[in-house]
Amino acid sequence: MPDTLTTIVHAVHALRQRTPLVQCITNQVVPQVTANVLLAAGAAPAMVDTPEEAADFAAVASGVLVNTGSPTAAQYVAMREAVRGATDAHTPWVLDPVACGGPAARTGFCRDIVTHGPAAVRANASEVIALEGGTPGGGRGVDSTDEVDAALDAARALADRTGGVVAVSGAQDLVVSHGRTSRLNSGDPLLQLVIGTGCSLGALTAAYLGAARATPGELTDHDAVLAAHAHVGAAGTLAARDADGGGRGPGSFAVAWLDALHTVAADPSLITDLVAVEETGR
Repeated sequence: MPDTLTTIVHAVHALRQRTPLVQCITNQVVPQVTANVLLAAGAAPAMVDTPEEAADFAAVASGVLVNTGSPTAAQYVAMREAVRGATDAHTPWVLDPVACGGPAARTGFCRDIVTHGPAAVRANASEVIALEGGTPGGGRGVDSTDEVDAALDAARALADRTGGVVAVSGAQDLVVSHGRTSRLNSGDPLLQLVIGTGCSLGALTAAYLGAARATPGELTDHDAVLAAHAHVGAAGTLAARDADGGGRGPGSFAVAWLDALHTVAADPSLITDLVAVEETGR
């Protein structure tokens, strides 16, 4: 059986070969960033978020992102329609429950929509705890005030309940599915100083899920979610070397990160030197 890093490298190759089409219903601050990230990684973006089109497009997409970063009344309807269309067509969809545990309406929506079986949930620790019905230690806007390990039990319960993969982002990413727990070390603190890195990770997760579903028997959904996080993190490490080496900051890092996403996609073997993964079983 190949080791985890070898499987991740295989997943990156699969993404490039399949060019998955990803429907993004996302935060109004990040559509351009998200689209550029998908293109750099080798996927195809489609920012289709109108209620009238959402279900039909989800049915033909390779993967769907539902991100609650700045929901409007129309977007709430579109997200439900996209989930309906994805479910009917067996399209994998990702829930990024931004600020779940904060505004009551958003929290209620996220807790309801997650019952429809996302292939993956990608969130910070406070959001995962709140999504599973617990009381998080806080949450400051879209930022977590809980450590990743504080969400481990909630992530496991959520994975068991939905049948999907739950990824908790932090200094060390945690990826959980039924019977498997992975911890991933990668990235750089500068990722927290650039808009859209987390939101675009949700979209890239949908892309990897689409590629994995198109290669049945070769990649699991867990592998796909782990590969998305490894790709983003490896690119973050490369970009930080470029930005820090020149004494530059977040602005230069943002451009370098986009370039690095493309670099990693073109040479996935780079991941083996830029990412560390620990498999801890259940």
